Amino acid sequence: MLDTPAVSHVASATLLDVSADPRRPPVPFAPDGVTVAFCPAPPLLVPAVEGRPDADTAALRRACADAVSAMLAVAPGVVLVVGVGAPPGVRFGDGDAGDLRGLGIDVELPFAGGVRPGGRRLPLPHLLGAWLLDQAGYAGTRVGVGPDDLPGLVRSLPGAVGVLAMGDGSARRSLKAPGHLDPAAEPFDDAVARALGRGDAAALAALDEEEGQRLLAAGVPVWRAVGSALADRAVVAHLHAASASFGVGYLVADWAAR
Repeated sequence: MLDTPAVSHVASATLLDVSADPRRPPVPFAPDGVTVAFCPAPPLLVPAVEGRPDADTAALRRACADAVSAMLAVAPGVVLVVGVGAPPGVRFGDGDAGDLRGLGIDVELPFAGGVRPGGRRLPLPHLLGAWLLDQAGYAGTRVGVGPDDLPGLVRSLPGAVGVLAMGDGSARRSLKAPGHLDPAAEPFDDAVARALGRGDAAALAALDEEEGQRLLAAGVPVWRAVGSALADRAVVAHLHAASASFGVGYLVADWAAR
């Protein structure tokens, strides 16, 4: 697991650094800025799914909590939870819900508010994103979207916006990985980790989507969308974790951009 200092990446702009991390001094944040928490989406984030406690999973859960706390530190007016599985134009909100019954856990979790009959069913990334926001005590407005809709929403919403970007790295990191071992998987995830740690929105936007699909890197469409949404913005980044537990790349970071 990594825990690196904040790193800025911008061609020519005034930088800002916003974080709940006490080691990083607070500075003014633009009223129309965007903060992002990048988190993976393994069901094991939920302790009930994990079963027997595992040190690596506990560390990953802590890293996600830190990234989400940093994203929320500026009190955004809305948090956009972005993940694969949401068709273009679909918005998840109050009354929508998902469950973990497919994993043998009889748990139903609402995206926001209470579960209502007829509500949309959540894809796993949005379900876990809502769970992370609940764990952080966030009670503000949240909207679930797919990657295709993120850039336009970020540009159109007024005020400070939070983004919870849910997605995994390659699922081909070891012989026992879901997609078996591919020698290209680790370098691919390393490149994503460098982009996240440097706040390099252009590098995220330019990720090879076909190679991501081949390497079973489910986070690529989400990362590309964030990179596109924050193009030409000044970014300060903090990489919290980069690991490959269970043969899957798990990357955690937070960004502050304006």
